[in-house]
Amino acid sequence: MKKAIPFILLTVLSLASCKKMVIETIDETIIKTTVVMDTIYQTTVVKDTVYIKDTVIVDIQAYSIQSFGVLPTNTPRRNRLNLQEAINWASSRGAALFVEPVEGGYPVQSGIALLKNVSLIGVHGPTGRGTAGPNGPTGSLFVITDTNSPFITVESATQISGCQFYYPEQAYKNSDSVIEYPPTIKVSQATACQGVTLRCLTFYGETFAMDFEATRNLPCEQILFEHCYGYPLSGKFISIDHCYDIPRILHCHVNPANQREFGRGYPSEICDYVIKQKNYTYTINHTDNAQCIDLFTFGNYGGIYLGPQTYGQLTNFNLDCVCIGVLKDGDGPFNRVWEVAQGSIIANASPDGKIEDIHPFYVRGKGHLNLTNVDCFSGNNPAVTSIGNSYDFMTIDGTDYVVVTGVNCRMRNYRCDNPINVNNPKAQVSFINCANKNGDIFNYSFGI
Repeated sequence: MKKAIPFILLTVLSLASCKKMVIETIDETIIKTTVVMDTIYQTTVVKDTVYIKDTVIVDIQAYSIQSFGVLPTNTPRRNRLNLQEAINWASSRGAALFVEPVEGGYPVQSGIALLKNVSLIGVHGPTGRGTAGPNGPTGSLFVITDTNSPFITVESATQISGCQFYYPEQAYKNSDSVIEYPPTIKVSQATACQGVTLRCLTFYGETFAMDFEATRNLPCEQILFEHCYGYPLSGKFISIDHCYDIPRILHCHVNPANQREFGRGYPSEICDYVIKQKNYTYTINHTDNAQCIDLFTFGNYGGIYLGPQTYGQLTNFNLDCVCIGVLKDGDGPFNRVWEVAQGSIIANASPDGKIEDIHPFYVRGKGHLNLTNVDCFSGNNPAVTSIGNSYDFMTIDGTDYVVVTGVNCRMRNYRCDNPINVNNPKAQVSFINCANKNGDIFNYSFGI
């Protein structure tokens, strides 16, 4: 029997204040975490002096990975074997494994399988500029140097939270030296995967952060990505395929400066390299009612790709220094609808240096796209090789029936005379109460 770290959770829900409080007792330290809506406050308090009325107390055991022999001084292979042993032990128990923070993290070889019912829990929120240890990032950190396979493959009812993933051998100045790594986290290809939580994760030097491209015969469901940060050098941060019963991508942030605290912020040469890969930060395929809320990306070819067999909502977003902000596809007139609202797109870069390729919105195929309160503008940015303008606000291509509507959109810094280019004779388009590049009220219709 492995020795457990005492780990007590006390949860208080106050209807008056809409606060949730969690108290974690680990050895002699108590950390009080108060969550007010989406804001987290942490305070260290003295042990045995906390008195809370009307509490619901849940006792769980979280086992340190160190008690299974996962140590910062081990070889990556030894740590992989020991971590897998810990996961195997925890699966039947539904146990949580605590990634005990250490200076410099844990070197671990790729090929981990996070089996059903296991939680892998570290101490961090998303560390959007990195953790600064003496020689690089530190804390609840996995250090990855091999290119053999995805670092960790996840099965149903699993969780990874509060952890960092670091590729120290990845190039961060010279694009000619970029190493192509397999995905850091990948959905199981051997079993249908349902109910995965990926929360408060930060990636440094990754190629492809989270690959949830499942198959038709083994789909995935109820996948939650929340507060995940990184800058993938393939351009692919999250990719979903064959995900049903509502995947959720919430509060995710992709930025080349996320290693700044330990001196590895990416220069424009690396950002230009990423743009030339012609991939999308967020890709959604074969998915029902995807929920995409509060998404950010910077310095990539594409912001988000909405595949032909998908529908859902995209709200509260910022897609900065991209070539194409949103690509909306569709393979039918029924249930291929995307509602897009409350966001900004700065489309100003092209991998081939052609302004004709730069579109905040690009629409093709069938279905319906509805825009509300979307702001698109452009300009130069020294972080990438930028042109400074987009070609237009939207291009609509194809030969199939498609409906596009927009309300209260601002369209600035485009080169064309008309912000909307319709090359599809079967399209129906209507925009009302918008503003064009001169700041004038703009109303437009086509095919109506």
